Amino acid sequence: MRRVNVKNISKKFNIGYVKNQGFLARLLSFVWGKENKKEITVLSNISFSANSGEVVGIIGDNGSGKSTLLRVMAGIYGADSGEVEINGKVVSLINLGIGLKERLTMRENIFFTGSILGMGQKEIKDKFDAIVEFSELAEFLDTKIYQFSSGMIQRLLFSVAAHSSPEVLFLDEVFEVGDEHFRRKSEKKMEELISQDVCTILVSHSLELVKKYCNRVIWLEKGKIIKEGDPTEITTLYFNKQS
Repeated sequence: MRRVNVKNISKKFNIGYVKNQGFLARLLSFVWGKENKKEITVLSNISFSANSGEVVGIIGDNGSGKSTLLRVMAGIYGADSGEVEINGKVVSLINLGIGLKERLTMRENIFFTGSILGMGQKEIKDKFDAIVEFSELAEFLDTKIYQFSSGMIQRLLFSVAAHSSPEVLFLDEVFEVGDEHFRRKSEKKMEELISQDVCTILVSHSLELVKKYCNRVIWLEKGKIIKEGDPTEITTLYFNKQS
């Protein structure tokens, strides 16, 4: 089943434009001169699709548009043109930490985050112990999130998301945070999700990870698709370009 269909997506950002500048900012602009405003194209006519059980990797240099594309697909950013069709329940692991309530405990955030990810209260209760066990953070259940490290937040969010029965999963460098033990554990959980026909879109700088898990790879450069196809072939071309 086709889960994701991206049609001619384009996105631009305005640089050097600030709304509602304060008095000091306006004064500095007057003294030093106004910053030139310009429009940059981040994505240009991007099109691809992905099916159930397929893992599509997105690679490219910093600033190539990888994360912006994922955010447009997840509905965090609006596209300037084109459209994204999603068929199924989406779970996005993007901007780890956003969505958690810092003044709530881990226990409370599991219920809060689970509900945001489309889980009912009964489902969260049924999976609560499994979520906690996977995160390996049981001793912090009644600790407020503002006291968590970035690695602990990553563990918590991945644990909730992985147990929320996604049909479409967006991952943005989620294995870059945390210790090696939890990265391996997360990868194993991802293998489990893939075996359950979850459609996964993976943004990563790790070419080894992309080759290991992806059925297909998209190489972005300056907001455009340069190559798309076999993971080994595309990652080798990309690596050789970097050398």
